Amino acid sequence: MALLNPRALRWKIAALTAAACCAVAAVIGVLVHRSMADRSERTGNDRVVARLGAAEREYTLTGKTPLDVQVLRPDQLDPPLARALADMDPAGLYATWYDSKPPNSFWLWAARPVPGDRVLVARTDMSFEVRALQLLDRSIVKAVLAALAVVVPLAALATEPVNRRLRRGARTARAIADGDLDARIGPGGRARDEITEMSAAVDEMAGALQHRLERERRFTADVAHELRTPLMGLTTAAGLLPEDDEVSALVRDRARALSALVEDLLEVSRLDAGVERARTDPVPLGELVADVVRRTGTDTRVEAAQEGAEPVETDPRRVERIVVNLVTNAHRHGAGPVHVTVEGARIVVRDHGPGFPADLLAEGPQRFRTGSAERGRGHGLGLTIALGQAEVLGARLTCANDPGGGAVAVLDLLPSAS
Repeated sequence: MALLNPRALRWKIAALTAAACCAVAAVIGVLVHRSMADRSERTGNDRVVARLGAAEREYTLTGKTPLDVQVLRPDQLDPPLARALADMDPAGLYATWYDSKPPNSFWLWAARPVPGDRVLVARTDMSFEVRALQLLDRSIVKAVLAALAVVVPLAALATEPVNRRLRRGARTARAIADGDLDARIGPGGRARDEITEMSAAVDEMAGALQHRLERERRFTADVAHELRTPLMGLTTAAGLLPEDDEVSALVRDRARALSALVEDLLEVSRLDAGVERARTDPVPLGELVADVVRRTGTDTRVEAAQEGAEPVETDPRRVERIVVNLVTNAHRHGAGPVHVTVEGARIVVRDHGPGFPADLLAEGPQRFRTGSAERGRGHGLGLTIALGQAEVLGARLTCANDPGGGAVAVLDLLPSAS
């Protein structure tokens, strides 16, 4: 289809080449046409003047004129010829008038005053010269069309190496955008042009981006691992505090929250590193989702066809993680009632709150964003982890806002699910 796309670069270059060829041909054609026209006019002028001179000599010596020359009074001349004779330079010997009578009669007239208030008038047929000029014009047009028929395809083919390099760069850029940070355009042969420079710049950018992301990934994982040990001690120590103390309850709650955050950070680092692999088994999806939602302890209604539903080949542990995060996010940032619907291999989680923020719908989940005023209204790590787990499963997680209000998260576990 790229070959037939009229907006493709190859056809733009071919059109530019064709326009350049037409411009050059037009300039050359005009110059050749004018040169040929001037030459034909000089030839006809010489011919009719020679005939007029011979007639004048014969008329002066014998008083007679040749059959193809007329002796007329000035008032008998055709108006254009009379005007040419009146406007003639006093030092001139004759006046000419080019008579074009359609469709194919072309005459060059010449007049010369002679004694006795008479005018010698001669003419010559210019049809041959005119037809030769028309034939020349047609030959130039045919030659240009024939040249375009050869040049345009050659120009389109000549751009193929350039197009191939540009397509390779576009594929590499898309692969990098999709998360393949090892993708590189690579050297483009011996060519040293702007495309080579752009390819090298893109590869350098991809390398720098990969290095930076790997450093951030290692930093996140290292921080989470370093925090894990003291947090275990803190959690254990918090468990030894008195049960009926309000301060102790607050410490235990914050310790659990901090421990959950560290576990989330470790999970995010594993997902970013791409080391997670799905272990699939046939799973009764409706039963699994109902059990997972029940264990969240939230007021969530589940609608799932239990009887006659075929098992879905998936990783139940990752599905559980996704469903828990979606339901928790719906209760935390949305509003009830929260509904979970299971249809085949599709899971839909909907709340009736204000809906997803516009930046989430436009850019996707952003990690480390909360609902605090100083950090902007956001969604934390829950949706980020859910999206990463869905990618491990080969599933598709989409977020949208329902026209009637509320946020809708849809998890399609099978590629064929629509």
